[in-house]
Amino acid sequence: MSTSTSAVEIPEASLKSAAQDYWSKVKAGDIGALPAVLGLLVLCIVFGSMSSVFLTPGNFANLLTQAASVIVIAMGLIFVLLLGEIDLSAGYASGVCGAVLVILITDQGQPWYIALAASIAVGMAMGFGLGTLVARLGIPSFVVTLAAFLGFQGILLILAGEGGTIRVEDETVLAIQNSNLSPTLSWAFYIVASVGYVLLGLSRINARRKAGLKAELFKLWLIKTVSLVGVSGLAVFALNLERSNNRELVSLKGIPYVVPVILFLLVIGTFVLGRTAFGRHIYAVGGNAEAARRAGINVKNIRIAAFVICSGLSAIAGLLFASRQNSISPTTGGSSTLLYAVGAAVIGGTSLFGGKGKMRDAILGGLVVAVIDNGMGLLGYAAGVKFIVTGAVLLVSAGVDAVSRRGSSA
Repeated sequence: MSTSTSAVEIPEASLKSAAQDYWSKVKAGDIGALPAVLGLLVLCIVFGSMSSVFLTPGNFANLLTQAASVIVIAMGLIFVLLLGEIDLSAGYASGVCGAVLVILITDQGQPWYIALAASIAVGMAMGFGLGTLVARLGIPSFVVTLAAFLGFQGILLILAGEGGTIRVEDETVLAIQNSNLSPTLSWAFYIVASVGYVLLGLSRINARRKAGLKAELFKLWLIKTVSLVGVSGLAVFALNLERSNNRELVSLKGIPYVVPVILFLLVIGTFVLGRTAFGRHIYAVGGNAEAARRAGINVKNIRIAAFVICSGLSAIAGLLFASRQNSISPTTGGSSTLLYAVGAAVIGGTSLFGGKGKMRDAILGGLVVAVIDNGMGLLGYAAGVKFIVTGAVLLVSAGVDAVSRRGSSA
């Protein structure tokens, strides 16, 4: 028994063999998040060299809060995109749910947690309706969600009033995007998160070895883990520096509250997609719906559930919009929000053709989109130029996805 286990571990003998395996995957079309990571590094170097403000702690914190809403919507879209579907209404769904949240708090006097639960329930109900039309009636998701895009925009106009806004004064809601953990709590959060990540990685490697399966090369895992933990530590150090221009009036230090919220959603989403039967069914349906049906998977229910999750996460994005803007307006979730969210998922590595993608793609792609928007804004470029550049990046990402998919099927 021990002989067979040792035989399984032989391919892990060196970093060279791991590099060869990875290069084989790349040539086969499985490039994962590599373009997003490289693109993010290049963009940071370029904008950092061209703007003295870009790499400052204040702008770094602003980047995180600026990208948060788009990242959360993108997280929800990943569930839908993994099935080869699309949800064009996710942006305005976040606006409608945000309006429900703010109205319940401001007009009805409900506590924030009751209002949030109600807004998420509304979002999930909207997603259930969309998913039912797509899965049960067979209407293409593009058509269903385009109609919902217009419908939700109309509902938001009615709730907010054309040209008007609904302000929120709840301190807890406002704190999510506008306040920070103390430096001490920031370091404590970093340590707990880092230890948890390391233990989880070691547990995964150990479990695969005990099961006689090929595990990730320990040296490679160690390099990646040390790099990620190190970069995260530098980020926490930067965020713990004073960011206020007038520290006597107000002090700005620490990790924004929204960061733990995003990481919590990342952990939950990653667990659902990677460690549950439902997640495996999502990938199976996205890879080949007919084969999944023949294997006994209820394809219709999986599709409905994906839209429910997508709209539920859009409701959480509505909370983030309300927190950052201190209000909900008729344009909340509109304009370029949806395009940025879809772009974030695709740029991060999620395939538009279904069956390939991870929750981390939303964060990587969302940061790329935010860096482009933020960096070009600091350099004084017009909004039109930013849209052109973002669209070009999205087109390149989709092209890479199409080419890699063709390579993997060849």
